[in-house]
Amino acid sequence: MDGRSKRRLGIAGAVAGVGAAGVGAVVAARQYAVGRVRAQPDPEAAEPFGEPRGDALTVLADDGLPLYVEVEEPETPPAPGTPTLVFCHGYCLNLHTWHYQRRDLTGFRRITWDQRSHGRSGRSDPRRATIDQTGADLAAVLRATVGRDEPVVLVGHSMGGMTLMAFAERHPEEFGGRVRGVALVNTSMGDIQQMTLGLPLILAKVAQPLAPRVIRGLGRRGALVDSSRAIGADLAFWVIRRMGFADRTISPTVVDFVERMVRATPFEVIAEFYPTLIGHDKRAALAVLDRVPALVMTGDADLLTPAAHGAEIAAGLTDVVYVAVEPAGHLLPMEHHARVTEAVRALAGRVTAAPPRVPGPARGVEDEPVKEER
Repeated sequence: MDGRSKRRLGIAGAVAGVGAAGVGAVVAARQYAVGRVRAQPDPEAAEPFGEPRGDALTVLADDGLPLYVEVEEPETPPAPGTPTLVFCHGYCLNLHTWHYQRRDLTGFRRITWDQRSHGRSGRSDPRRATIDQTGADLAAVLRATVGRDEPVVLVGHSMGGMTLMAFAERHPEEFGGRVRGVALVNTSMGDIQQMTLGLPLILAKVAQPLAPRVIRGLGRRGALVDSSRAIGADLAFWVIRRMGFADRTISPTVVDFVERMVRATPFEVIAEFYPTLIGHDKRAALAVLDRVPALVMTGDADLLTPAAHGAEIAAGLTDVVYVAVEPAGHLLPMEHHARVTEAVRALAGRVTAAPPRVPGPARGVEDEPVKEER
């Protein structure tokens, strides 16, 4: 090797060394910052997140997939007309998203369930990883857990809100009859592909077309991606704290629990559901939702379903209470759990006091299978 080649190798080695040192310094700084956050006093440290509650039940979806459901009865007999609360969680989460609402709304019968391929529910055929299918799954859960004459309030967060819209579109006859109210939290009717994730608009426009291809490619290597996710738990903690919450004093225990829920969702599942979220458009369901009292809640700093999406939903409804929470991110049921709990309680009160409305005409599609996406 001549002198020039040696010099080039030396320079390359130095550059690589500086680069590695820089990356190492950034990682170390991030770990230090996360460590400082976790070391703060945490009033939620003893909260029993993730523990099963009530009675576990398995409900079969229309394609035979087992859906995990938990049913909790009220502590004391409720007043006549008190609705059962049915909670639907969001993308990459599970039924424990509703931990605080389940804990505090003990005067109501509460039903929570894991969406297909999430939590304890069965792993779906990828072609059925669609919002329309989750709407059909909700119909199966209601048939198995709620009597035909039992009033219900449906509560959905993020993708769970989209599930309610798909159910409304498919079963308008339920609204004004069994379904007496809806709560839509951090959700959207459509145009999710326009979200910027807090990036400057010019960067968001560059990133949006690339995201489906990148996620699809990573989904094909899901097992490899999953094996590395635990290693990056500190980074994931920071990302979730940044993307999910606006309150910088949010409990580290809460952030950790959300990170564990997200990490428990296989990356293949994340990739399978991504196209249906981006293509989601349920504006037609608004006319059905408008048959019952509604609650819409948004966070001013929600980077995933921006507040404008919720405001659009509220503008299309007549009997609606719109609650814009500030400062708040995408995880209102956990970040501002007391606000969500009291808003749902108030909605249930409105429903109990109001006479049932005349439901819309049946469409006769209850037993039709949902089409698979190919």
